[in-house]
Amino acid sequence: MANALYAHGRNEFLVGDLDWLVNDIRMVLMDADDHTTDQAADDNLDDILAAARVATSLTFPTGTRTAVAGVADAADVTFSSVTGDVSEELVIYYHTGAETTSTLVVNIDTATGLAVTPNGGDITVQWDSGANKIFKL
Repeated sequence: MANALYAHGRNEFLVGDLDWLVNDIRMVLMDADDHTTDQAADDNLDDILAAARVATSLTFPTGTRTAVAGVADAADVTFSSVTGDVSEELVIYYHTGAETTSTLVVNIDTATGLAVTPNGGDITVQWDSGANKIFKL
């Protein structure tokens, strides 16, 4: 698989129900051995098995997020004191407070540093500084 936006997330952007700059955006460090990503069918966080979620980030700080020419960017994200399974994917989602309505936005499985093996320390995700940053609509 390659990095891609989830179908439901793309639709939420198009109908105005997802705002990258304002909404509570978070990320999950995911073990692909415990969940097979389906960008067409997976729509909300409850579609990712709990066993596959190795760590969850805090909210991406709103003051660090940008949206320019359809390209999303933000400050680097740190997962604190991570233990658990080897993680091959990152899943960014819009956190609503309920797993059944927390919209999956993008799945990243191709990036420098993936897969990562947690060792109890922090894991920092440094976003690409190229033209597409985190993702491009």
